[in-house]
Amino acid sequence: MKKNLLFIFALIFSLSSCIEILDDLTIHADGSGSFRYNINLSSNKIKVNSILALDSLDGQKVPKIEDIKEKVQQFIKTLEAQNGISNVKVEENYTDFIFKFSCDFTNVLLLQEGIKTTISSMTKEKNTTELNHNWITWDGSKLTRSIPTITLNKVKELKQSDIEQLKLGTYTSISRFDKMIDKFGNPAAILSKNKQAVMIKTDTYSLKENPDILENVIYLNSSKN
Repeated sequence: MKKNLLFIFALIFSLSSCIEILDDLTIHADGSGSFRYNINLSSNKIKVNSILALDSLDGQKVPKIEDIKEKVQQFIKTLEAQNGISNVKVEENYTDFIFKFSCDFTNVLLLQEGIKTTISSMTKEKNTTELNHNWITWDGSKLTRSIPTITLNKVKELKQSDIEQLKLGTYTSISRFDKMIDKFGNPAAILSKNKQAVMIKTDTYSLKENPDILENVIYLNSSKN
């Protein structure tokens, strides 16, 4: 059971040809905020069900839905116990395979460390190199964002034979603030009408070809709004 979390993660990204991911971060003026991460596999639910019906895949035991539910509850319980994390929720839909995660945090550093500690604790692998990567930094007026190394590594492992299908998968990253945005570094990013949010959307193929495509540095306006 201890390896199931990593296998579930690998399973999700093996289906990235038709996956929709929403990565939504809100940061308030005091540094606190909320984080949402949604995974939608509804376009691939037939394939998901066929895999879950197997005993093993690529030499690893395939977890049953009850195993996945157990891991989700363990994830919630472990993350809730981390300093600075609250209101951890996971909506699970095992008919269409849509999962919606959300939590609140007192600051970005504790959010990042809380997620790292939770994954490390559940996988029993304390030295997972991917967890050394910091994908969010915030200094009160500047936010630097990328996507976790563990996500990039799974995308890179996708088969070239699925190259056309990869273009159907999407990854959307949104950053929201109380204050207005002054400027940002990624030319592909889109500024909201109220100038308090930035969105970047790409397909899985583009992410595989250019791992830096979702990176962004966002500067807030120093004047009062």
